[in-house]
Amino acid sequence: MSTTDTERVGHLKVLGLNDDEIKVYQHLLRTGPSSITELGEAVPDRERSIDATLGGLVQAGLARRSGSDHSRYLPVPPDAGLEAMTLRRESELKQARIEVLNAYDEFRRTVHNESTTHLIEVVTGSAIVERIHQIKSGVQREILAIDSPPYYIGGPNQEEIDQLRRGVSYRVVYSPESVEVPGYLTENILPCVEAGEQARVLPDVPAKLTIIDGAIAFVSMSARDTDVNRSLLIIRPSSLLSALIGMFELCWRNALPLHASVGAEDDRLEPIERRLLALLATGAADDTIARTLGISRRTFFRYLERLMNRTGASTRFQLALHAARENWL
Repeated sequence: MSTTDTERVGHLKVLGLNDDEIKVYQHLLRTGPSSITELGEAVPDRERSIDATLGGLVQAGLARRSGSDHSRYLPVPPDAGLEAMTLRRESELKQARIEVLNAYDEFRRTVHNESTTHLIEVVTGSAIVERIHQIKSGVQREILAIDSPPYYIGGPNQEEIDQLRRGVSYRVVYSPESVEVPGYLTENILPCVEAGEQARVLPDVPAKLTIIDGAIAFVSMSARDTDVNRSLLIIRPSSLLSALIGMFELCWRNALPLHASVGAEDDRLEPIERRLLALLATGAADDTIARTLGISRRTFFRYLERLMNRTGASTRFQLALHAARENWL
C-alpha cells in the first residue's frame, strides 16, 4: 500500500521542507515536468513566490530544470538530496539540544539558583515507573544494578533482554530476597543471564540501585527497609553519584557469581546437582530451591547430603568453597 499524500506531507516536513515546497513537490510527483506558469496556476495558495519555492526544491536536491530552454521543472532521484537534508536536520537537532540544555542551565543559575537542587530529584507515586523507563531507554553502554524487592514493575524483563541484544552490558548484584520472590528467578533473572547479563549474589545489599552509563542513578529502599516503595531518588553527576558507583563496585567484588547453568560439564555432577549448586549460591531458601527444581524437600535434602558427602563438606559454606574451587560456580 502506497504512502498517502497526508502521510507524505508529514515525512517531508520532518526533512525540513516548508508548506509551499511540499505542495509544489507533490504536484510535480503527480504530473511530471511542469513550467513555472503551470506550477504557479496549479498551486495558487502560496506564501512565497513560485521562483523561491522551486529554488528551495532545487537546493534540496528534489527537483531540477529540464527542457532545451530550461523552462520546466521535474522531480529527480532524491538519494543525494535526502542524505544532505537528513544530515542538516541532525545538525539542527543537535544544536537545538545544546540550546535547550543551555537554557535550563541558565534557569538553574538565575531563577532557581539553589546550587544543589538539580543534583537530586525525588519522584513519587505513579510517576516512578514512567521515569524509570524514560531514563533506562536512553542507555548507551552499561547498566550497573543492585537488585532487591519490592519491585515497581513485575513480570519478565524484556526491556533488558532487548538492550543486551543491541550491545548494552549489564552487571547486576542480586539480594537473596530477589530469588525468594515467586517466579522472579525463572521468569526474570535466569532469562536475562542467558541473554548475557553478568549476575552475582550478595547475602546483604545496602540499597536498591541502578546506574546508567555512569552518568545518572536511581536509588530506593530494599526489602529489608520497606515492604512497598513509594519514592525514588534520581542522582545526577556529583560526588554522591561517584560514591554510589564505588559502593556498587565494592558489592560486585564481594558477591558470588550466578550463572544460568553451573560451570563446565562435569561427569561427577548430574544436571540437577549443577542447578542446585547454582541456586544455593543465590542464598535462596530450601523451599524456593526445591520448588524451582520441581522436587520435594525430601529429595532436595537427599541431593544436598550426597553433594556434601562427595566433597567432604560438613557445612553449606564448605560446600560452596569446594564448588568455587572446582569451578562449579
